[in-house]
Amino acid sequence: MDFQKNEVTALRIVFMGTPEFAVPSLEMLVREGYEVVTVVTQPDKPKGRGKKTAMPPVKEFAIKNNIEVLQPSKVKTPEFVNAIRDLKPDLLVTAAYGKILPQDVLDIPPYGA
Repeated sequence: MDFQKNEVTALRIVFMGTPEFAVPSLEMLVREGYEVVTVVTQPDKPKGRGKKTAMPPVKEFAIKNNIEVLQPSKVKTPEFVNAIRDLKPDLLVTAAYGKILPQDVLDIPPYGA
């Protein structure tokens, strides 16, 4: 496929990642002007001695950049598959998401995952 820069940045992207390791990848997509329509990340979890609920680093970045966040506890449900399908993504980008995605989800974007 031969894309022009404006065609590539017009792609609707769903980003899937959780830890600090994934933030630079998401940050680059946003900085370069890609349309990240939603971020999918692991649910918030208790952390530290006080077991206070902590957001994943990817969620923190998404909130600061006004990007919608999904935090499914399970990805192999019809509800999650339909939620991704309803977003009409052109491309899924994953970086250390932490769950194995079902084939139904991987088959949604026309340009792959």
